[in-house]
Amino acid sequence: MKIAYKKQILERNNSELCVVTEYPLLDSDIDFAIVKINGRYPESKRAVNLACKEIVYVHEGQGQVEVNGESYSLSAGDLVLIECGEKFIWEGRMMLHISCHPPFSVEQHQHVE
Repeated sequence: MKIAYKKQILERNNSELCVVTEYPLLDSDIDFAIVKINGRYPESKRAVNLACKEIVYVHEGQGQVEVNGESYSLSAGDLVLIECGEKFIWEGRMMLHISCHPPFSVEQHQHVE
């Protein structure tokens, strides 16, 4: 068993419109973060994870996700699985609960055309 306590969380701004709160489980298979989107992320281009897939639960709010050029409307209670290598954009006002396998790393996350 592993626990990430509130006092251990790491917060980072991916942009002015995207705040990430990471819960460090220090597990080699999976991780967890809460992401607050207030606008478009990334602000230009599209994002892609080169090494991990993300399962994303829309905890609150509404918006859309564009994956590989197709747009999908989202609201609280919806779930999205983004595979490794898929290009995506988040837009709206949403709180997302995200788990990645293998764990997310900034180095493998890129903004592309």
